[in-house]
Amino acid sequence: MLMGTHINRRYVLGGLAAGCATPLFSGCSERVLSSTLKVAHTLNAEHPVHKALLFFADRLAELSGGKLGAELYPSAQLGTERQLIELCQIGSIAMTKVSTLSMEGFSPAMRLFSIPYLFGDEDHLWRVLESDTGRSLLDGLTDVRLRGLNYYDAGSRSFYATKAPINTPDDLAGKKIRVLPSRVAIEMVAALGGSATPISFGELYTALQQGIVDGAENNPPSYFLSKHFEIAPYYTLDEHTAVPDVIIMSDYVWNRLSADERAWVQQAMDESVTVQRQFWAEDQAAALAAVEEAGSQIIRPDKAPFREAVSGMKARFLEADDLGPLINQVDELRAGS
Repeated sequence: MLMGTHINRRYVLGGLAAGCATPLFSGCSERVLSSTLKVAHTLNAEHPVHKALLFFADRLAELSGGKLGAELYPSAQLGTERQLIELCQIGSIAMTKVSTLSMEGFSPAMRLFSIPYLFGDEDHLWRVLESDTGRSLLDGLTDVRLRGLNYYDAGSRSFYATKAPINTPDDLAGKKIRVLPSRVAIEMVAALGGSATPISFGELYTALQQGIVDGAENNPPSYFLSKHFEIAPYYTLDEHTAVPDVIIMSDYVWNRLSADERAWVQQAMDESVTVQRQFWAEDQAAALAAVEEAGSQIIRPDKAPFREAVSGMKARFLEADDLGPLINQVDELRAGS
């Protein structure tokens, strides 16, 4: 009941608030919101992330009694993930949602999430995200003028290809695979025998279509909503990484908020995490069913050869001063430990 009520109301508030844009806060109509926070991301309006941010904006307006809200800019309207992070750093936007992969160049500790097959299952991942370890990674972003608010579910990333299925790592040999600009992701693809090619998400459809890359890797909702299944119909659920999304806020904007406003923002965001996880589970199942119905071949491979091919990566990162202790903390949070 709570979720449905907030989401429906947000569609009304969002349409009114969207007409009140300024770099930081906007003086909107007093009958709706007195100020708004500009929130941008690269995903389209059907994605579970955007739907959860709609909930966040509605809940923020409700908690603040109309004193504070959010206007959303989806579909990379304001730039790539890296550009959005930089806009947050200087306070040109208030908030963004980015992959932890995109955060690696700003906070090296975020490389943790790019280590393949680090988490035993989804429950293990969320035990880590909700632990002191997960919170410390968010708190560390203040070093780069950002404020980590919370994590969103982004499922597991798997490979898809344009011309032939990927059943084993051998099938990646010589193939150009699009990745986010993550050194760890590039190393992972190389360990599996492929050639990693960083390309922005907005340019990927054309790159697949023109043969600039032979495939890519992403989660089921992104594979479906981007329509990449139309030209890359072979989807291999090897689930090599569980890379969460992170909601970050400009530290400059955060510091301009009152104590009450900060509390409203954090509470609305924390509540939106629960909603986003529900959306994610529903949309992931629906996405896999939709692409299969459209003719995509869903491959569920033996993951052992993939794990074996990249096993040396975890061992090497255990020797790193910044990642070794974090990896040990992740291992301690496995079920039964």
